[in-house]
Amino acid sequence: MSTIQKSLPWTSTPLIINAPMAGFAGGALASAVTIAGGLGMIGGLSNMDDARKELRIASETFASHPALSSSTVLPVGVGFLPFVLKLEDVLPVIEEFKPAVVWLFAAKELDHYAEWAAATRKISPESKIWIQVGSVAAALQVAKTAKPDVLCLQGADAGGHGFEKGAGIVSLVPEASDTLAREKFSHISLVASGGIADGRGIAAALTLGAQGVVMGTRFLASKEVIVHPKYRAAVLEASDGGQVTTRSKLFDQLRGPNLWPELYDGRSLVIKSHDDFVNGVSLEDIQKLHNEAIVGGDKGFDTGLQGRAAIWAGTGVGLVNKVEGAGEIVKTVRLEAKQILSTAARL
Repeated sequence: MSTIQKSLPWTSTPLIINAPMAGFAGGALASAVTIAGGLGMIGGLSNMDDARKELRIASETFASHPALSSSTVLPVGVGFLPFVLKLEDVLPVIEEFKPAVVWLFAAKELDHYAEWAAATRKISPESKIWIQVGSVAAALQVAKTAKPDVLCLQGADAGGHGFEKGAGIVSLVPEASDTLAREKFSHISLVASGGIADGRGIAAALTLGAQGVVMGTRFLASKEVIVHPKYRAAVLEASDGGQVTTRSKLFDQLRGPNLWPELYDGRSLVIKSHDDFVNGVSLEDIQKLHNEAIVGGDKGFDTGLQGRAAIWAGTGVGLVNKVEGAGEIVKTVRLEAKQILSTAARL
């Protein structure tokens, strides 16, 4: 059992985590992943009442699972976006529910994580601090200042938001691991995300030095995820992920001014809005068409890469082709990874 799993005693090896996709990963998804032996994550947006609602859903689900309901922490994690949240609004939620993991991502400045980590530890000492970064330099800086328990190393293949400039996990994880060890931070556990959608990706990440893996796009096809039917249909339809997805700041400009810190952009399917942008249509016109589309029943989502609204997905989207329960996904990919690692060991 890895160091990281000692603090998550209900989990099985290899450790599988659903990404804290804000607006998508709620209490139903998180609890299903945890019950299957993974770490379920809830994604928090700006409304803390919504976060409380999803945390209650998870808590109530665990009531029929004695080993989980008796835990001194709520056996899920919750993700927060410091750049759009006030610490004083978040702390009461953490204090009330005491989640096993508090996941921080996208602070305005990397040094801001230190304040969030210290405040969280003060009001919920048993909650572990996980911080998501996308470069070796950021991993080292955050290790020095915030002293997280775990760093999530997000590769450039990831869907949704991440570092605008980055590398895939094939080089990011080993280099970050070497750098952190050299600087005496080898006690910080590492998990990997970005492009991982099946047991093969999990096995690869573990051999690169990760102690767990985070999947987002794969869980967009889970029964428990909060997602519009047209959004999910577009994900299931997509193939050749490196061609049908792209990274761009445009996706955060569709509604209006981009609120994300300069360090970040996002990976989405190559929707009609992006095609227009590449072909020289003005941002003003693209925004107008987008904002007209999202008030309809389809919310601007469509298949055939014809939607106007961003459909966040990683390059592993081509490996996602059927809807399954989140617990089934966890168990399936865990078994796949074990079989692959066993075969590789014999080689």
